[in-house]
Amino acid sequence: MKHNFGAGPGILPHEVLKQAAEAVVDFNGTGLSILEISHRSAEFEAVLAEAVTLVKELLNVPEGYSVLFLQGGASTQFAMVPYNLLPDGGKAAYLESGVWANKALKEAKYFGEAQVVATSKESNFTYIPKDFEIPADAAYFHITSNNTIYGTQLHKFFPSPVPVVCDMSSDIFSREIKVADFGIIYAGAQKNMGPAGTTLVVVKDDILGKSGRKIPAMFNYQTQIEGGSMYNTPPVFAIYVSMLTLKWLKAKGGVPAIEKENEAKAKVLYEEIDRNPLFKAVAAEEDRSYMNVCFVMENPELEKPFLKLCDEKGIVGVKGHRSVGGFRASIYNALPITSIHVLIDAMREFAEKNK
Repeated sequence: MKHNFGAGPGILPHEVLKQAAEAVVDFNGTGLSILEISHRSAEFEAVLAEAVTLVKELLNVPEGYSVLFLQGGASTQFAMVPYNLLPDGGKAAYLESGVWANKALKEAKYFGEAQVVATSKESNFTYIPKDFEIPADAAYFHITSNNTIYGTQLHKFFPSPVPVVCDMSSDIFSREIKVADFGIIYAGAQKNMGPAGTTLVVVKDDILGKSGRKIPAMFNYQTQIEGGSMYNTPPVFAIYVSMLTLKWLKAKGGVPAIEKENEAKAKVLYEEIDRNPLFKAVAAEEDRSYMNVCFVMENPELEKPFLKLCDEKGIVGVKGHRSVGGFRASIYNALPITSIHVLIDAMREFAEKNK
């Protein structure tokens, strides 16, 4: 058995994988694969409609918001957001809390002024900046809710005088949020929602159409809304698996239930890291992520032997991002707490052997 702590594409529920595998051969008794059915067929239109309904239900999306399934990953949203929201000569505000926030910031600079209101770059992004002012004349304020590479997470969102745009790629559906506090939420599917290939966007309708610029159809939220996420051929399989994953989440009790599980998983793992003399957490304690637990060895020479032990025990995906090293245990929704205990047992066994 493998215990998948990969940062993304991340672990998916076993029952979802089983259903998806069956659908690759024969989708719902149609005699066709989910990979070859028409995106204009009644069968797929039902899938897309159910996926949108589940997003609205699980996130308690209020009236006045549209739910889209797009392509290009969150990285395309880095440009699509300012393309749609930032007027020529206008200004947007950015919280620089990691690599992905920095990439979003760079894209915004093609469209207007992108002001960094606060950054934790000087500490290699080991904490979430606080005590800053959001300019009231900004078109929007962009934040990244969870930083996969550095293991930090916004546990409280900041009140803002302007629309808040949030990249929730790595913690969407992992905890309760108030959608009405945001102008746009976007998230690549491949962490908590499905396979790579589709990107969820939840956008407040009344913030659109104010940039004053002409926007190519594929990059225009309004076009995508009017096309019902099918202006062009959508990523059928990725949307289907996302729908199955959202159904799985609903059956478990929805976001409130999974939030409790995620808190419990993170708690026991951080407790072991703090207790074990060989390991050390890297993120500021108050900003530790419940999705990506980053830690290092007190003695870096022991990293490779520990990774070898993990491999022997079927623990995969724990090697840290190449830019920071160490270890990263991504504990997304579908990872059971039993896998956390397997990792903890390996850490204790390793500590015992290397006193």
